[in-house]
Amino acid sequence: RCSRDWSSDVCSSDLLIDVSHSMVLYGEDRNTPAKQVALALCELITTRYPKDSLDVCLFGDTAWRVSMEEIPYLSAGPYHTNTRDGLRLARDILRKKRQQNRQIVMLTDGKPSALTEPDGEVYKNPFGLDRRVVNKTLEEAEACRRLGIPITTFMLTSDPLLVEFVEDFTRVNHGRAYYSKLDRLGA
Repeated sequence: RCSRDWSSDVCSSDLLIDVSHSMVLYGEDRNTPAKQVALALCELITTRYPKDSLDVCLFGDTAWRVSMEEIPYLSAGPYHTNTRDGLRLARDILRKKRQQNRQIVMLTDGKPSALTEPDGEVYKNPFGLDRRVVNKTLEEAEACRRLGIPITTFMLTSDPLLVEFVEDFTRVNHGRAYYSKLDRLGA
């Protein structure tokens, strides 16, 4: 449910799902638990809060919108993680909604490794946490905060470096982060 307490009880949510290659790397399948949680969230919002709006977006090298019906068939691709592009798309969608209550729910393993340049080219760096990519991603989290759009992140890894990034990201946005082992994500 939306994390802000506004006078209106209707909420616009954007579910943002990481489909980068790291979601299935090193023999760990983060993609299946992410889909399960996404489906559960869609079911909850559409049945319990039918007046709310829900959009679903994926992000890899770029970000794109999908229907809820496509979620069971999602697979992690040969993509990097352009978290900034995903947030930008979600923010643009939510900015057009008339509801005052807006939120982004993001399912990710937390490592941004790409960003879209002003000329449309995608800059990629899968090695470590590239400060340029991290800073642009944090700027986008702050842009969401300025519009009153909190981001709730479901973190699908326990890597200390990535947890530190998500904590910084959450602090900048004034959002929330939940950390879980893959077999406990649904709980």
